[in-house]
Amino acid sequence: MHASTVRSLLVRGMLAGLVAGLFAFAVAYVVGEPPVNGSIAVEEAQAAAQEAHAGHGAAAGAEAAEEEEEAVSRPVQSTFGLATGVLVYGVALGGIAALAFSFALGRVGRFGPRATAALTAAAAFTTVYLVPFLKYPATPPAVGNPDTIGKRTTLFFLMILLSVLLGLAAVIIGRRLAPRLGNWNATLAAAAGFLVVTAVAFVLLPANDDAVQAGFPAALLWEFRLASLAVQAVLWAVFGAVFGVLAQKVLAGRTAAADSRATAGAPLPG
Repeated sequence: MHASTVRSLLVRGMLAGLVAGLFAFAVAYVVGEPPVNGSIAVEEAQAAAQEAHAGHGAAAGAEAAEEEEEAVSRPVQSTFGLATGVLVYGVALGGIAALAFSFALGRVGRFGPRATAALTAAAAFTTVYLVPFLKYPATPPAVGNPDTIGKRTTLFFLMILLSVLLGLAAVIIGRRLAPRLGNWNATLAAAAGFLVVTAVAFVLLPANDDAVQAGFPAALLWEFRLASLAVQAVLWAVFGAVFGVLAQKVLAGRTAAADSRATAGAPLPG
């Protein structure tokens, strides 16, 4: 694929990521913010109970802490801050997914641009989010042990890296098995291998036993996790649909231009 075509796809991938980020922000604000607010309320209630139990010394410390104002207020975090984070995330992943699309087009089967975009988005959602989520589910802020945040973050990103590498290996193995088994059987064999190795990784990698404090409401926890899953699903679904249309137009235009140049350079029939 020509470098100029890749650049055009990259720009449109980032644009599609921006559009997808807008939809994801809407879902995050409507569905995700209520459980976040609920978890903050639980944290404040637990802190107040601990202070009341500890006596005046803890109360004096709490008063000193209250004097320190938050750098960013909660209303700003839940609106402008959330929008900025989701949109930047969408644009960045959109650009990366566009590059992956440029590599995958024509190499993973005889799929058109729209189908390849949909497959790329589905693969990204599965490997970058769904598989790591199943091993290390998302948790609301300030509900886990603060001393293990670094360890939990490392494990989560390790699971993302492992999932992506296993996904790439499954694609490569599927392509090599296709001439012998056929596309359908090769796809099933590669998918089965991915699931088996992923299951082994789930067993071997340590669990986040202290990711959620004891006594945190289970219903609120699952509400947050389902909201997190919904945000990612909407992000990648919208990206796949929008980028598929944009990529189709780019590639169709390049093909038409190439055909016009070929026709203009061809000798007239005698």
